[in-house]
Order: sequence, then C-alpha cells, then structure tokens
Amino acid sequence: MTGGWQRGVLVAGPETSPTGSLVLKIGGSLLTLPDWPARINDLVDDVRPRAGRVIIVVGGGPIVDGLRAIDAAAPQAAELMHRLAIEALQLSASLVGAALGLPLARAPGTWAACVLDTNAWLAEAGGHRDLPVGWEVTSDSIAAVVAAAHDGRLMLAKRVPPPGGLTDLAALAQAGWIDEHFPNAARGLKSIAWAAACDDDR
Repeated sequence: MTGGWQRGVLVAGPETSPTGSLVLKIGGSLLTLPDWPARINDLVDDVRPRAGRVIIVVGGGPIVDGLRAIDAAAPQAAELMHRLAIEALQLSASLVGAALGLPLARAPGTWAACVLDTNAWLAEAGGHRDLPVGWEVTSDSIAAVVAAAHDGRLMLAKRVPPPGGLTDLAALAQAGWIDEHFPNAARGLKSIAWAAACDDDR
C-alpha cells in the first residue's frame, strides 16, 4: 500500500519502462471521494518515476451514469448514447487536468504526464472503429485501446480492488469490475496493474 492505494497485478509484465508510456485509467467513481485531487496526485507521483510518461484516461463516473439513467428511462439510439458518453469524458478529463495542474491533451505529445482528451484522441486515431457501440464499452476499454497504441502498459485505478482477488479478465468482466469488452480490448497488452483507493468510510 502506497500513498493510500492498494496495488496489484492482473497481467504480469515489465514494472518499469523509462522510455515508454504508462496509461493510468482513473475511474470516474474516484472523483466522489473526499480529497480526490490529492489522492490521484499521490498515485501519479508514485507511478511517474517508473514510466517515461504517464497518460491519464479519466472515466465518466456520475456524469456518464446520468446518461445511463436517461437511456434506461427512455431508450435512445445506441449510436447516439455511445457518442454522448464518449463526449462526456471530456468533462471529467478537464476537471482532473485542472485539479492536478496537468495539460488536457488531444495526443500525449512530449509531456511527462498529461490528461488525455479521449474524445479527440479517438476521433483522430480512428479508435472508434475498434470499439463496439453500446454500454458494454466503458472507459476501461478505451484506456486499453490507448495503452495498445502507446507501449502496451496499463494501470486501472478504481474505487475498490478486484472482487475475491480475481485476476482473470473474463471473470472480472462477468463480475462487473471491468466492462464486458475489456478482455478483447486488452488482448496483447504488455502489463495490466490495478490500484484501489483505501477508503476507511467504505
């Protein structure tokens, strides 16, 4: 446990890559924790020395949950809701970038750490083609697509650790800890680690 985070590994791979990239997926539910900017900043500071650069992908959290609730109440076209959910990620990414003092980037560029505008990145990289349309895809799979394009190393930071100590991706998808498409999106990644916030109030 480092800086208020539990840590573990799902897919073993190189722990350090001083010239490569680590994609750090920040679960949107973390943004409802007390002092979340300090908690996330601690995690970024902890992983940065072991990566050439840190590319942060932020989940939608309550923002996208609101879209899910709207769609559940009166279902809309899947393509529309998929597009709106991805566009909504820019809101949470902008919030995290401002809170951590990091640039919001359409592409990782040369920054040591940045928050990725995933909507813009997907549009420019053609990443939408790799993602099914529907709620089975979340920012987990988007982060895996980003990691596949940038050195293949991913860390999933979430509110809770994997249930029951599971490490099998298919089992974790079935348990709802990652999205249904993630095992496919993450196929071929060099390493997948996880971090979970230590929350005494949970």
